[in-house]
Amino acid sequence: MTAPSYPPKPKPGDRVAILSPSAGLPAVLPLPFDLGLRRLVEEFGLEPVEYPTTRRMGCSPQERAADLHAAFADPEIKAVIASIGGSDQLTVLPHLDDGLIRANPKPFFGFSDNTNLLVHLWNLGIVGFHGASVMTQFGRQGALHPVTAESARAALFTSGPHELTESADFNDVDLPWDDPATFAAEPPMQPAEGWTWHRPERVVEGVSWGGNLETLAGLMLADRGIRRPEAYQDCVLFLETSEELPSAEQVFRILRGMGERGLLARFPALLMGRAKSWSFDRPNDPAQRAAHRAEQRTAVLRALEAYAPDTMAVFDVDLGHTDPQQVVPYGGTVRVDGPARRITVTY
Repeated sequence: MTAPSYPPKPKPGDRVAILSPSAGLPAVLPLPFDLGLRRLVEEFGLEPVEYPTTRRMGCSPQERAADLHAAFADPEIKAVIASIGGSDQLTVLPHLDDGLIRANPKPFFGFSDNTNLLVHLWNLGIVGFHGASVMTQFGRQGALHPVTAESARAALFTSGPHELTESADFNDVDLPWDDPATFAAEPPMQPAEGWTWHRPERVVEGVSWGGNLETLAGLMLADRGIRRPEAYQDCVLFLETSEELPSAEQVFRILRGMGERGLLARFPALLMGRAKSWSFDRPNDPAQRAAHRAEQRTAVLRALEAYAPDTMAVFDVDLGHTDPQQVVPYGGTVRVDGPARRITVTY
């Protein structure tokens, strides 16, 4: 395959589009959104520009696509950052003007449901950036986690290799976003166990592809954006699961579908994000949370054993719905060095 190309990067002082191509949650939860905008200005030196659907719930797919077109077509906009994810970005994809986007490539930042757009950009030959949404990362309660801040800054402003680090702590227990008092407190962090390596006997370097596992399942069900298996030959797969806390069996079944499709065996390396194990709907205690993470890891290993027994895997990489979060270039170069236990991405 021809590797996607990196679009030009913004620099401090530039205007960046802030969009809600999934859910318009800034309309109902403005506190983390406004905090994230303020940090983009004060800590990153950027000028956020909102669009008509950014703070509106229930916008049509056509309206959200129009905002994406306006942002990509504007020569003064140097990057596009999603406010948050959602659940129906899949319906926006048919309304996108691929010629317009291809003619005006820009860095796009988002994760979760934004995997839809990242897959779309990958297919257009444009590198995107998985991570760093306004409400979830830039709008974090307390202060930006230093691991998140370092990665987001490097992904936004620099080009070249960046080594991912094992965070000393992590959190997946959310504080309410509608209570101003929670924004003065640091999230309840706990010690991180570090990465777990599976079959780390070699070094793999390739173009990255993947994202949110449930979103990829939706794309496969719709037969939209997923190419023939050979298109992913020797790419580095990265996956993460959402705050919906899919069960280990659900994770295995999605991966089994990818395996039966001939996809899993094409990837010589997998980076598996630390599994989120708590939600307001399922406020698991520490033992339940540890069990959820362990069961999900076992499900992934079960699928790899069945469909990609030679694939190297790294578990508990901070690239998904837990805090901190490190940005992964989507379609960029990722190097997974098993013997040295190092992961290097190219921003």
